Amino acid sequence: MAELRDLYDINSNKTDKTYYKGDPIPEGYYPMVVMIAIQNSEGKFLMQKRVPSKGGDWGVTGGHPKSGESPAEGIITEVKEELGIDISNNKIIEFNSGCDGVDCYKMYYTNMDLDIEKLNIQKEELTEVRWFSMKELEDMVDNKELNENQVAFFKKCEKYINER
Repeated sequence: MAELRDLYDINSNKTDKTYYKGDPIPEGYYPMVVMIAIQNSEGKFLMQKRVPSKGGDWGVTGGHPKSGESPAEGIITEVKEELGIDISNNKIIEFNSGCDGVDCYKMYYTNMDLDIEKLNIQKEELTEVRWFSMKELEDMVDNKELNENQVAFFKKCEKYINER
C-alpha cells in the first residue's frame, strides 16, 4: 500500500490535505522534503549512493515525512530507515527551509562520528555510504559524478555552522 503524506501550502504550513505517494499533487499544495547533513569531527559529510533502480546517484539522507509526522520527526525516521541509526538524542539543527513552488523543504544538520562499516543500510535503497570532504564533493561535481545542488546543500550548511 502506498504511503500517506501530508501536503503543505506555499508558506510551508501543513494543511489538512494528504496524498498517497505516487499520486498527483493538487495545484496550490506541496509535498514536504526533508534532508540532513551529517558531519563528522573531521569535517567530512556523509553521503549515500542509491541502488540503480532508484537512480544510482550519490545524495544526502532524506525523504518525505509520513502523514502525521513533523518534518523533524520525518528526518529521524528517514535516517533510521536508510542508515539504521537513531539520531533522536542528537542535537538536530534546522538550518534552511522554504517552498520553491515544487516542494516545501526543511534542511537539517547534525554532527556525529559513525563507523560506516557498522551501519545497517537499507539494501533496497542504498548500495554504499561514505564520508566526503568538501573538496572531494566539489571534484565529484567537476567530474559529473554529483549534482551541484548536493554541494550547494552542504555549503549552505557549512555557512550556517560557521556563522553561529
